[in-house]
Amino acid sequence: MKLAEALILRASHQRRMDELESRLLRSAKVQEGDQPAENPKALLAELEQVSTELEHLIQSINRTNSASELGAGVTLTDALATRDLLRAKQEIYRDLASAATVTQGRFTRSEIKFRSTLDVAEIHQRADELAAAHRDLDTRIQEANWRLELME
Repeated sequence: MKLAEALILRASHQRRMDELESRLLRSAKVQEGDQPAENPKALLAELEQVSTELEHLIQSINRTNSASELGAGVTLTDALATRDLLRAKQEIYRDLASAATVTQGRFTRSEIKFRSTLDVAEIHQRADELAAAHRDLDTRIQEANWRLELME
C-alpha cells in the first residue's frame, strides 16, 4: 500500500471513530421501557476494532515518515514539521497585516487617529513568500506520499 493510500484510510478511520462516538452517545441511555436505536455493545465492539486498526495504521505511517527521506538528510517527518510551521507563520503574518491595516477614517478633529506601526506591504510580501514555500513543500510531500510504500 502506498503511503498516500494509508493517509486516506487513516482519515476515513478517524471519521468513523467520530461517527461511532456520536452513535454511542445517542444510544447510551433511553427512557425506561424503550430500546436504544442501536445496540451500544455492538457499537463499542466496532469502536474497539476500528481504533485498533487506526493505531496500527498510524504506527506504520509514523515509521514510514521517520525512515523516508524527502531530500538530502531531510526525513518526511522533518518536512511535515516544517510545512506545519510554514502554515502557522503564514497565518500569523496574514493576521498581522490585517491588524496593521488602518481602515478607520476620522469624522471630526477630536477623534483618535490610528497609524500602522509596521510596513503592511512588507508583511503581506512575507506572508506570500511563506505561502509559496508551503505550497512547494506540500507538493513535494504529496509526491513522496504517492511514491513511498507503507512500512509495516
